Parts: sequence; C-alpha cells; structure tokens
Amino acid sequence: MSAQSPAPAARRAAVSVAVDVGGTFTDIVLEQGELRRSAKLLTTPAAPEQAVLAGIGELLEAAGLGWPAVERLVLGTTLATNALIERKGARTALITTAGFRDLVEIGLEDRYAQYDIFLDKPQPLVPRDWRHGVAERVDAQGRVLTPLDEAEVRALAARLLDDGIESVAVCLLHSYAHPAHERRIRELLRDVAPALWISLSSDVCAEIREYPRLSTVCANAYVQPQVSGYLRRFQDAARERGLRAEPFLMTSGGAIATLQTGVEEPVRLVESGPAGGAILAQHIAEQVGAARALSFDMGGTTAKICYIDDYQPQISRSFEFGRVHRHLKGSGLPIRIPVIEMIEIGAGGGSIARINNLGVIQVGPDSAGSTPGPAAYGLGGQHATVTDAHAVLGTITPERFAVGKVALDPDLARLAVQAHLARPGKLTDPEAAHAVLEVVTENMANAARVHASELGKSAEDHTLIAFGGAAPLHAALLARKLGIATVIVPQSAGVGSAVGFLWAPIAYQAVRSLHQRLDRIDTTLAGSLLDALAEQVRGVVRRAAPDEPISLKRQVYMRYAGQGHEIAIDLPPGPFDADSVRTLGQHFAQRYAQIYGRSLPHVPAETVSWSVAAQAGARRAIAADVIDAAGRQPATPSGQRTLYDFEAARWRDVPVYEREALATGQIVAGPALIVEDETTTHVPDGFVGHRSPQGSLVLHDHQRVPTTPATFLETTA
Repeated sequence: MSAQSPAPAARRAAVSVAVDVGGTFTDIVLEQGELRRSAKLLTTPAAPEQAVLAGIGELLEAAGLGWPAVERLVLGTTLATNALIERKGARTALITTAGFRDLVEIGLEDRYAQYDIFLDKPQPLVPRDWRHGVAERVDAQGRVLTPLDEAEVRALAARLLDDGIESVAVCLLHSYAHPAHERRIRELLRDVAPALWISLSSDVCAEIREYPRLSTVCANAYVQPQVSGYLRRFQDAARERGLRAEPFLMTSGGAIATLQTGVEEPVRLVESGPAGGAILAQHIAEQVGAARALSFDMGGTTAKICYIDDYQPQISRSFEFGRVHRHLKGSGLPIRIPVIEMIEIGAGGGSIARINNLGVIQVGPDSAGSTPGPAAYGLGGQHATVTDAHAVLGTITPERFAVGKVALDPDLARLAVQAHLARPGKLTDPEAAHAVLEVVTENMANAARVHASELGKSAEDHTLIAFGGAAPLHAALLARKLGIATVIVPQSAGVGSAVGFLWAPIAYQAVRSLHQRLDRIDTTLAGSLLDALAEQVRGVVRRAAPDEPISLKRQVYMRYAGQGHEIAIDLPPGPFDADSVRTLGQHFAQRYAQIYGRSLPHVPAETVSWSVAAQAGARRAIAADVIDAAGRQPATPSGQRTLYDFEAARWRDVPVYEREALATGQIVAGPALIVEDETTTHVPDGFVGHRSPQGSLVLHDHQRVPTTPATFLETTA
C-alpha cells in the first residue's frame, strides 16, 4: 500500500474509491482531498468481490475511516471480458425470427484472411441446439407483416427450462423499428420461467445490421448472470459494512454509469478497465501538453494500446472480442456498443513463455493469472512467465513487488526459466530471460504498429504514456522499438486504470436507427425519436447524478445513398425542423469532404442512426504540468541492484532511486531503476529521466534525439 502526505484539510475532504478488477490483480485507489492511497491484491476469480471488499477495507482502515465515509465508489472489471474470451458464461439460448437462427454462424459471409484455406472462424456463443426461430415478421419501416405466434413462444419457454437455460437473447428482424414483439416475448417467457435472464436487442443495440446486433445481444445475455451476480453480491456486502453511496460502474466508452445499468447491460462493461486507463492517459496528455499520445497499459494478463489525438481517445461504435487471429480484423465476434478504440493482446506479467514447435521462444497469449500465477509467486505455478524473466534479470525488487502482498522468490523463477526455456533452447538463464522480455516487447510494438495502420496513424510522433503494474518496466524499450522519443509514467502508475475511473464523467449514450432520405425526411418522426432518446439518457444519468446539471450531445450517423458505412455529424441544439435539416446536410457534405477529399452533391444523403449522449456536471479541471528549469543536479540513489546487461553479456550494478524521494527536475540517467510500491520504472542506457511538478516521471531517449541532459531540460522547461 502506498500513500502521499495529506494536505491539512484532507481529513475533512470527500472520500472517493475506485476499483479495477483485473485478471491477475485487483487495484484499489482511495482519494481524500490531496491524499491518495492505493492497494494491489491478487484477484479472487471465483468470487471477485472478496478481493474488492478486502482491499477497500484495508485502505479505509489505514486512513482511519469507515465504509459510511465513502461518498463515491467506482468499479471497473474484466469479468465480462474474461467470461467472453474464456467461454465461461451462462447457458444461453437465442430466440430470433424464424429462418434466421443460423445468422450467428453465417456472419457477414466474408473471410478475414482471403487466401488462408485453413481459416478458422470464431465459434458463436450460442450452440445451434439452443437457437430457436419463432413466427413473426416486421419490415424495415416497423410495419407488422406477420404477427407474433404467442403460443409458439409459450411452448418454447418450457423447452428452455428443460434444456437448463439460464439466460436468453432475443433478437428479431427489424426490432429497432418495432420493439413490441421482443417486449411481448419477454412477458411471455417471464410468465412461464420468471428466473430466466432475458436480453432484448431493442434495448441493448437498437440499430440496423442484423449480425452485429445479434452478436451483441448474445454477448449481453451470455455474461449477464455472472456479472450481475457479482455486482449484486458486492453491493449487498458493502451495504452490510455501512456503504451508503450507490456504486458506479466504468463503461467501455470511458464514462460512469449506475450499477443498475451494469446489471441490465453488462456488455457495456466489457472493456471498462482499459477504458479507465485511456481516461487517465487523456488527462496526463493534457497535463504535459502532448496533443498526440499513445496510452500503454500493461498488467498481469494483457496489454492495451490506445491512440489519443487532440487530447481525445478515439471512440468507436463497435469492437471485436475473442479474435482467432489477434492481428486480423474480422477474426473475432463483433459487439456494437460505444467503446474507446484500442487493441488488446495477451502480453502481461503473467504471460507464459515456452519453446514452440519451431524451437523459438513464444510468449503468451495465455497467462498464469493470479492462480497459480508465475512460478516466482510460490503458489504452485510451474511455467516461466514475463514476471519470472524480470526476477531472473534483477529488474524487479522482490520485497517491493505488489506492495509486498506477494512474496516474490527469484530462485523459483530461475528454476522455471531453466526448465522450460534455457535448457531446451540451449541458452544461459539470463539469455533466456532476456529473450522473453525481447519477444513480449516486440509483440506489443507490433500490435501498436498494426493498430496505427488500421487507424491511419504513425506511432513515431506520439508520446508514450505508460501505466499498469508491468508497463513501466517495458515502456522505454517499447518506445525505442516504435521510434518514440518521450515516455511519461504517471503518479500511481501501478494502479493507473483505477485512478482514471475517478476522472471519468458520469455519462450515457443511446443510439437508435431511423433510415430516411434527407431530402424527404419526416422531421416530426425524427424529432420524436430525438426527444425519446434524450429522455432515456437523462433518466440514466439522473439516477447517478440527481443534483448536477446535464448536458446533451446529439449526433446523426449519415452516408450517401447506396453506401455501406456512415460518419457521425453533430446536430445543433433546438427543435429538429427544416432549418436543422439544411444545416445537417451542409455539415455532412463538409465533413465528408474533409475525410474523403470531395463531396458528392449529385447523390442524395440519408440518415441511418440517431444518437443522444448525456453527461453530468463539468469536466474536472487539469492544471498544466510545466517542467521547472530548476534542480538540474543528478538525483541521489537509495541503493543499487545487479542487472544483466545483454549487450555487454555481463552482470552490472545500477543505481536504484525511490520515486517519492526524487525532487522536481532532478536527473536520473540510465541504466537505472526507479522504484515505488506498485511498480518499477526501468530507465535503460541512453534514457534520461526526471520527475515533473505533478509527480509524473518523464523519460527522454537521447539515442533518438542526441542532446545533453542540460540541453534537454532547457528545451522542455
């Protein structure tokens, strides 16, 4: 556990707690005014709330507080993500329009690798025997062509019980235009089987395109019993301990929502932890004036990479999970929800290293997790992992690892590296360990390059912002592989995503499809839809922030007639009338020309989907983090450690610095280690670092920009 010195009035300040449940560690942050305390515990996969409750209790006790003092509690979790990837969700059935039950396997009828004759496609979450069609049909305008066969639905409910189904996904053709049939199916199922969890596509994803909508509602149903059970168990246990505030949840779009939203739409939590990290990186980028930043979050199980431009992470309306081929779009199952655009790979401290059938070292994507964990944990893990490689090379201080919660044993790490890597590969122990770090860092660099190419960006002109328990160990080497000159390691980097939760806004977005030509649009119908969406999002946000002002952002997703993809156009405030239509058309033509180089005035424009997002309160102000030109003296180390220098093929003593002891602007020249409770920052040879006024570590690669330390500080002051 770590803490900063409290300000004089800190004891009277509001208490906020954020929790990020990861695959290996559960990170918890408590803020009270200027005081910040943090804890890192091993995740308890069978009952995630156990580690959460224990960690919060520990921090409150250290601060001399009780549960009733907590005024704001934000949870983020990988529970939904892990359930989807590991296929450990509920027994789920699908009800759809008769004749369409195989759409989950047909997909988009494309191939993500055109010439791979051995191509594997991801298996749907719902097996064929549990997919059912019912008689009903609605057209794209919402007109009923075939009424719903209610007797068939009642008979189906009994069959679902016989099959032991726990959760049901309902996705009818064109239900975004006419949700009444789906809602009636829910009523009929509850009459016969009230214990069933039921997800409706018209609630979860009310948009056109049957396959993504179908996949999204299946994912929601698949994880709903598990996620909802965890959330309710935690809420009940926290209330028993005296918690009065309603817990909030971090969503995949970088906003905070109520716990009830998570119970009803757990699919919105799928990327909640990584989203918190992106929010942290966004704020750090604003502090240091890095308009272009690359967020790098590496924990015990995965690494997440997100590009931030003009201080805004890119928001997408969909993403894929469970990719068969991790670097190829289309090889996973789609989920259509608001999500911060990022790429996630199996590269973390617990990623398992092995000699593959080609005789070379492979790292991940599977992880030792928290149970049994890396070999160095001494909890029964036998495989060599990235953490074990660091323990062998000396870059991790065993007594400081995970705030001292895990007794790291370098001898066990060495035995695992010898048995699984060094002997089979005919390498020395340090050579094998160095190879593990080189491979996993290159894997992450390659993922960053692929993601950049998908987005039409270049990594070289970005600043790397690194956080998570393992990221500061790899950040400088990753930056060097990507050609990035500057690395920022924020304060409390080891629990960075949890810190990001506390900075996220309370917000909610709703989208519904309404397909109309702009030159003959029904303004009354469109206005009614916008009003309904506004009422929906206001209601969700109002539950979380009853006393704060709420602002709305309205968008229309538009395209030229005949096109297959849309672009988002902001809609001005006020009633939707003829003037709004003209303005919308002008803005669409301008935005289209900006993106594609020209507009198409001879082709009619059309609307596809309409969106309203609500946000409570004003965004938290960020103080500029100006580098002070004073204090150019070298920092004083607190000790030294022996690390293996692969280039020199020898062990080498390097200085160790306590992060909290560094004064603003003091220079740390690599090779060196900067240690703190939750993580360690590795400063390789050629890097020079210092601590900024707001506590961030700033590392600069002098091999890329050859200047002297004094010149560096002058140019960044």
